[in-house]
Amino acid sequence: MKWSDVLTFAKQGAPAADHKVEKTEDEWKKILSPAEFSILRKKGTERAFTGEYCEAHDPGLYACRGCGTPLFDSRVKFESGTGWPSFTIPVKDNVIKYEADNSFGMYRVEVMCNVCEGHLGHVFPDGPAPTGLRYCINSASIKLVE
Repeated sequence: MKWSDVLTFAKQGAPAADHKVEKTEDEWKKILSPAEFSILRKKGTERAFTGEYCEAHDPGLYACRGCGTPLFDSRVKFESGTGWPSFTIPVKDNVIKYEADNSFGMYRVEVMCNVCEGHLGHVFPDGPAPTGLRYCINSASIKLVE
């Protein structure tokens, strides 16, 4: 995975997810905390350096807090200094959905769970080798499993 792949997926769509999870807004509100709902379903952002996984180094997989889909391996998590958990690559190409985001007068690529379409954060082309990618993820949108 490299930045050109991210841009292609943002324009043409990511590979199809293995399955989809769809719920009503009320169903999401019943299973998510208010903060999780705000981020996952309303595209909110937690304040920098406040998230549960900002400085976590425990081994395991980070899964979508909405649907439980594994998204990132802890072995590709790195300290970006940005205040949000950062990863270099998802566990599979088809678990992340990419969408162009022109909000706040800048061009970014939003990343969402490709299974439940929950907002995770954004991806940037300023990460470490080998991918050069930085998936900047809200802690409230993920949970450490395994």
